[in-house]
Amino acid sequence: MTLHTIDTGLFKLDGGAMFGVVPKALWQKLNPADQNNMCTWAMRCLLIEDGNRLILIDTGIGDKQDEKFVSHFYLHGDDSLEKSLKSKGFSTSDITDVFLTHLHFDHCGGAIKRQKDKLVPVFENATYWSNTDHWNWAVNPNPREKASFLKENILPIKESGQLKLISPNQKSDSLPFELRFLDGHTEKQMLPQFKYKGRTIVFCADLIPSVHHVRLPYIMAYDMRPLKTLSEKEVLLNEAVENDYILFFEHDPVNQCCTLHRTERGIMPKEIGSLNDFL
Repeated sequence: MTLHTIDTGLFKLDGGAMFGVVPKALWQKLNPADQNNMCTWAMRCLLIEDGNRLILIDTGIGDKQDEKFVSHFYLHGDDSLEKSLKSKGFSTSDITDVFLTHLHFDHCGGAIKRQKDKLVPVFENATYWSNTDHWNWAVNPNPREKASFLKENILPIKESGQLKLISPNQKSDSLPFELRFLDGHTEKQMLPQFKYKGRTIVFCADLIPSVHHVRLPYIMAYDMRPLKTLSEKEVLLNEAVENDYILFFEHDPVNQCCTLHRTERGIMPKEIGSLNDFL
């Protein structure tokens, strides 16, 4: 197995939304906001090269949205999904599996592209993975979360015939990692957890979007069930400390990973760096 970090670009989100109840006086020191209270965030994916399979975890926001949509999120940076794949020696046609932690637009938007007047999969040879509970949640969204589930990102996956749904009650033997099913951020978000070079790596998705969200109260206002997120984080953090896990961050604009340790202030980041720094 070989891991490749895939950078798909940067975008901006409201700092208050990203840090929830934490006062701006505190989070401003961690990720400074611009004049519109917007902070920069990454859309960092992970590519797993495992034998004859290339498994991409999440896809970023993509490039098919209109100018009005893009203006809300200030997409910027030199990276893109295809450019990052090419830098690792791969193309979209090489990808065999696309694993979607959940179906919010900044995690699955890059899975679908516009081709003339049609919406088609970017990865024409891949199986797309979601789970039954989250899929049903996304295609019948509640009013609060509806703006994050865009039909143009989701429905074409099923229409292509490339969608495969996992049952949250069953272990999938078709993927080379374990799954943590979580309900705080959204219904049945999936976090891949796997062994690599003797270490356990957890792809944190939106449970812990950045190293600055390790501390328990730092929970996004986007979360549907923040108290559930709190308990889910606590379980993972304690497990990670005891077993020296590496946490991989999807949205941290600077830091890819960290390990953890116990301090007088609770569980905190220990070592922070790129994935290669730990392996």
